[in-house]
Amino acid sequence: MNRPIVRIYVLVLLLFSSLVYFTSKWAVFDADELEAKSANKRPLIEEQQIPRGSITTADGVLVAESLPEGGGNHPVYVRRYPQGSLFGHPVGYDFAEVDRTEIEESENDLLIGEDNEFASIIDQLRGQQPEGADLTLTIDSEAQRIATDGLNAAVTDPEHPGGALVAIEPSTGAVRAMASVPGYDPNAVQNEDTYRELQRDEVGAPLVNRATQSPYPPGSTMKVVTAAAALDSGEFEPDTVLNADSPKEISGLPLQNSGDQDFGDIDMTTALTNSVNTYWAQVGEQLGTETMVDYMERFGFYSVPELDYPSDQMEESGVYSGGKLVREDFDVGRVAIGQGGAEGQMLATATQMAEVAATVANGGKLMKPTFLQEAKDPDGRTIEELDPDEQSEVMSEETAAQLTEMMTNVTREGTASDLSVDGVEFAGKTGTAEIDVNAGINQPWFIAFAPVENPRIAIAVTVERSDGTGGEVAGPIAKQVLEALL
Repeated sequence: MNRPIVRIYVLVLLLFSSLVYFTSKWAVFDADELEAKSANKRPLIEEQQIPRGSITTADGVLVAESLPEGGGNHPVYVRRYPQGSLFGHPVGYDFAEVDRTEIEESENDLLIGEDNEFASIIDQLRGQQPEGADLTLTIDSEAQRIATDGLNAAVTDPEHPGGALVAIEPSTGAVRAMASVPGYDPNAVQNEDTYRELQRDEVGAPLVNRATQSPYPPGSTMKVVTAAAALDSGEFEPDTVLNADSPKEISGLPLQNSGDQDFGDIDMTTALTNSVNTYWAQVGEQLGTETMVDYMERFGFYSVPELDYPSDQMEESGVYSGGKLVREDFDVGRVAIGQGGAEGQMLATATQMAEVAATVANGGKLMKPTFLQEAKDPDGRTIEELDPDEQSEVMSEETAAQLTEMMTNVTREGTASDLSVDGVEFAGKTGTAEIDVNAGINQPWFIAFAPVENPRIAIAVTVERSDGTGGEVAGPIAKQVLEALL
């Protein structure tokens, strides 16, 4: 072959390869990064031309739909949220004028029909309009309503008007309710002035999903994690006896029981039943930070939940110091009771604490939480459905059974004995984290699962800055939601 022709051929080939590389780099390899930039609104605008799939609850209530507006044969599809603020969290919103968030963001590929890239290309070659899949969520609308109403009724501090609730099926990870108050109406977010006003609301922070984004001191609900570590590590048994007088010196400082009550020599079951601080702080000190952190990580602490939800809209639970997670050099005795000290504060989200309850209920196995019940393409074919996936084996089945019996004792005769769930025996743990001791301000919590035999629902509830206890404030909300789901 003529050498000049060969050179020209090689040059053309190199130029073509470069063109393919740089085109692919922007169009394929860097596409996700480009689309993720909030300033790049082009994908949002383009996707408004696609009939976005609907979102409904497990019991058939329509939560989100897209309606055509203008454009003749080429309309723009605008999102509408028929239930208003009830599902603002965790469904979120999708508007070209602002952004997309929460489930609307995490399930975007399904909702615009891009989950199957090959099928999308074929549709384009055929000149067919792409359509999104319709999603059915695992959430129950009645439980969601009861949860939201209960949280709103429990809020008493106008400067801290927040609360959160998460309910999960222990054996599947299906999220059956996720409520955060105060909420917002996603329909209103389309108006940019309203959107900016909601963003500026630092007191209510309605755009924040407190169930995933707001970690709080978990108080005595953390004693369930401490008990799991104590029992499963083999360091303690349910009948291990410690002196639980009050006060006790923990990390060089006195720690008191509620009401400064002396309990004398008691076993672990009694200590959980009556939520005895001095017992559990000693357990934490004997286990040490390494063992405590190990079991916390098994439960999912120190990482965002493995939920089908945007990772930047979830916060890690764990011990915080100076705004950062720490794994050592903290007051392990006070962390073991869900509080903390100068070296580090124990903080957890409602999602994380619901996972704690669900893990005990599921025989020690933590299932990955999920919102997706099923997705159907425009032809009605099921293209995705709930497929339970084990995240980790946190503890042995024997440990989970021991802990179940101890938590059941809490509801029989302990700090949650005033609660009942429609005649069904259930297991639970109250929590009352001290926020301002002098003012009597607490962060009330309640975690539970029901029934004790073959558990179907696990739940976590918390309310910001209340003068009540976990059993008084959070417990009744959990009871109502459990009864609705059972």
